[in-house]
Amino acid sequence: MRHQVAGYKLGRTKGARIALRRNLIKQLFTHERITTTRAKAEAIRGDAERMITIARRSAEAEEVAKVNARRLVTSKLGGGNEVVKKLFDDIAPRFASRNGGYTRMLKLGPRQGDAAEMVMLELVEE
Repeated sequence: MRHQVAGYKLGRTKGARIALRRNLIKQLFTHERITTTRAKAEAIRGDAERMITIARRSAEAEEVAKVNARRLVTSKLGGGNEVVKKLFDDIAPRFASRNGGYTRMLKLGPRQGDAAEMVMLELVEE
């Protein structure tokens, strides 16, 4: 029984699953729109929105809190200073007046090869 077991395994080992999530979130922040399967999009959506919230709240915080927020996001993304810089300097200020709901999932239909449900996960424009 899977009572109170959270998260998606996505048919991968723990290391591959962590790497997949990190790469998808980095691509989402870099390109602001990705096309992937519905299961993968649902697996990363909460983490991506949490990171945007951390970046957004650090704007009004003290210097120590700003540094801690950047370190926290960097540790979750596993490096990638350019992505963290874009998140804190470009993406987070756009959502300063928005309380959650930073991403949108648009259904694209089944994939040709295996009929997997495809979606476009994108950052919401104001």
